Amino acid sequence: MLALGLWRLDRGGMWRDEAVTFQVGRRTLPQIWLLLHDVDAVHGLYYLLLHAVLAVHPDEIVLRLPSVCAAAGTAGLVAALGTRLVRPRVGLWAGLLYAVTPMAGHYAQEGRSYALVAAGATGASLLFVRAVRGGSWWPYGAVLALTCWLHEFAVLVLLAHAVSLALARAGARVWRGWGRSAVAVVLALLPMALVSREQAAQLAWLRAPTTGTAERLLYRFLGPTAPVFWVCAGLAVVGLAGLVGRRGEVTCAGLALPVAVVPPVALMLASQASPLYVDRYVLYALSGAPLLVACGADRLAGAVGRLSAGGRPEGRPAARSSGTALAGVLAGVLAVTLSLVHQFPLLRQDREPGSRADDLGAVSRAAARRTGPGDPVLFLPAALRNVALTYPGAFRGTRDVLLVAGAAESGTLYGREAGAAEARRRLAGLSRVWVVADGRLLAGRRAPRDPVERVKAAVLWREFTGREQAVRGGTVVRLYVRPVSPRRLPPSAPPRPERR
Repeated sequence: MLALGLWRLDRGGMWRDEAVTFQVGRRTLPQIWLLLHDVDAVHGLYYLLLHAVLAVHPDEIVLRLPSVCAAAGTAGLVAALGTRLVRPRVGLWAGLLYAVTPMAGHYAQEGRSYALVAAGATGASLLFVRAVRGGSWWPYGAVLALTCWLHEFAVLVLLAHAVSLALARAGARVWRGWGRSAVAVVLALLPMALVSREQAAQLAWLRAPTTGTAERLLYRFLGPTAPVFWVCAGLAVVGLAGLVGRRGEVTCAGLALPVAVVPPVALMLASQASPLYVDRYVLYALSGAPLLVACGADRLAGAVGRLSAGGRPEGRPAARSSGTALAGVLAGVLAVTLSLVHQFPLLRQDREPGSRADDLGAVSRAAARRTGPGDPVLFLPAALRNVALTYPGAFRGTRDVLLVAGAAESGTLYGREAGAAEARRRLAGLSRVWVVADGRLLAGRRAPRDPVERVKAAVLWREFTGREQAVRGGTVVRLYVRPVSPRRLPPSAPPRPERR
């Protein structure tokens, strides 16, 4: 996992969410605290961690290193769970399978909190198993509470572990221990939940998940390519045979299935009323899938071994058993290796600069080649100022025509812009302006909601003509020039078609 995480870690550009982490992490602690009062409280602990990390050296590789290390730790924790719940070969297979899963590799290279949340939740599962077997419950509660402060939806792990206890037919003592820990976790999370509820407008872009959403997540958990998916799905079904063990015993399948299924299903069901679901929010549930597959592989290998032993003459049973076990371990490792080879093109593609929703590094380079000192620049929408905040060198000497307060000073993500009337007045005084914009807004395929954004789009459509441009993904860097004798369009007229 560490090797795959470090492979091509520097893609040459950050996408919008990583860029937010990068520019917020470089703010002072008082500035970060000011921001969290208004937005992104759910990521507050992560921003504080990255503040310390980026103080060492602020670049893209350092930004992503915590996620790489967390993903490697998660793979090791998955292996530890398989070893503790079944045997070492199950741990080896499950850990390797987690490492080569493209979804794990994707978030191992993201400068966001999700890989760390996965490590914390998987560590909590390991501590849960230890507590059920007679260990202390307070480490479980402490680790899970800290993980929930990295992302509050990790609290759904509690539901998964409750299902595991029900499948294990746990006794009253175990339920009491888990219950006290669950109450402590919820109480610790309560302040975060209350603050983030006030910031729920950040999730207004989400839509209710569908059956297609669930199907895509299933493929991401078990393998995005059909051959890998069907083999893993078959082994997972075989692994379900061990779902319920002796009374009071949490089995491998009894832990893995709830961890993989309960959090995504719970979040998808809640999202039918108020959309909250994104697959990265339940990345931590991925750890259950390789465990379940490894459980099935172990059962299959055991059955094959018994059949093989039944057809051979007696003699040196210990040596024969050892040889069969080693052959089974190597066969599993070979199978995971073949899975890696088969999915290698996907892993390589995921490390290309264009593999994310956008590439702000490419946008900044396009802007740097075209803009010069004193040039006015307009961002449409204001969130695209993220490019200039993350790569300020590309916009050095330019003039942000609508900015009235910087992002860090105003306690916002992207700075504070002039109001609608002032924006119209400032744009009226320009003869030319460089625009960094969402291509859908410029083409009229998406209507701005904010009044200031509507003013920007309307003035560009009616009073300016587009000239030279560069398109990077869905983002356009375009020069707009005011004609000497503009032909003003009526207010109801559609925007001019985008020039190709």
